[in-house]
Amino acid sequence: MSTHARTARPAGRTPIQQAALITGVVFLLVGVLGFIPGITTNYDTMEFAAHHSEARLLGIFQVSILHNLVHLAFGVAGLVLSRTAAQARLYLLVGGAIYLVLWLYGMLIDRDSAANFVPVNTADNWLHLLLGLGMIAIGALLTRGRSATRTAV
Repeated sequence: MSTHARTARPAGRTPIQQAALITGVVFLLVGVLGFIPGITTNYDTMEFAAHHSEARLLGIFQVSILHNLVHLAFGVAGLVLSRTAAQARLYLLVGGAIYLVLWLYGMLIDRDSAANFVPVNTADNWLHLLLGLGMIAIGALLTRGRSATRTAV
């Protein structure tokens, strides 16, 4: 077998790239849905960035314009970073860590204070925890043992 055949990149995306791409698409979808009246209840109360926003995605998750823009940015990042396995892994691990920080933020702040500028509610907090843990788990599990098996050509 030639050296080229052994080192040729497999056709299509790796599982980690697929996971990052799917995650990015879901974040894009959530960001867009956050701007659609009806899917987002109390849409007329949506503010740019404040805890006073009573807009709720699917009637559950408190959102604001900033919150929706963050989802859109995470979505675009997922699409862009899914181009390589290393970048896809980075997206899932760092993105997961960011969502864990956001979960801690939501748990520690006074939800009725100006510090709740994202804004977040209890449903958001638990979703952020699940997203953080899920993204990190996927990023770690789908690349487990792969870095040790890479060799230079």
